[in-house]
Amino acid sequence: MPNETARSPETLEFLRTRRSHPSVTMTGPGPDKAEIEDILTIAARVPDHGKLAPWRFILYPASEGKRIGEALTALHERKHGPLEGEMRTKELTRFTRAPVIIGVLSTAADHPKIPLWEQQLSAGAVCMNLVTAAAASGFVSQWLTEWYSFDEEAARYLGAREGERFAGFIQIGTPTLPPVERPRPALADLITNWEETS
Repeated sequence: MPNETARSPETLEFLRTRRSHPSVTMTGPGPDKAEIEDILTIAARVPDHGKLAPWRFILYPASEGKRIGEALTALHERKHGPLEGEMRTKELTRFTRAPVIIGVLSTAADHPKIPLWEQQLSAGAVCMNLVTAAAASGFVSQWLTEWYSFDEEAARYLGAREGERFAGFIQIGTPTLPPVERPRPALADLITNWEETS
């Protein structure tokens, strides 16, 4: 039997309806300094085998968004050739769409007891907690990775240290459009009873 005193229908309904919001449709305001601190405090409350805290955050000031976009565009063009029109604009505006952008870095490393995979999963849980906390704080958010998460030179420019990798960039702001629900997978397609596999 569930503990009825601990049951929270409001929280369950919130989790049923929470969804990501495209950063291109965000505007200000975003969370202020105190709200960001609260959101990140909540984000860090995740399963963490061994209490390693194998992740960290980078805050990207909105005032630096244009400069970051220009640097990423130059790097992309140097490696892949010139960009034009909408494609170039897309790269230039990567860090100017949302008023708040937070990078989540996985700092997972070899450990005698804690598998690397568990540490990496913990960083993913941080990202999910972060977008959930942002939504519960009255904002919308989007968890993005994009090419610069996986390009070593770009990741280093964005603050990754040796051995670290980005789990994602969480963009947070205020919506300019109502959210649109996307198709969700059928639960029956995702569940297998163990007895059926043996």
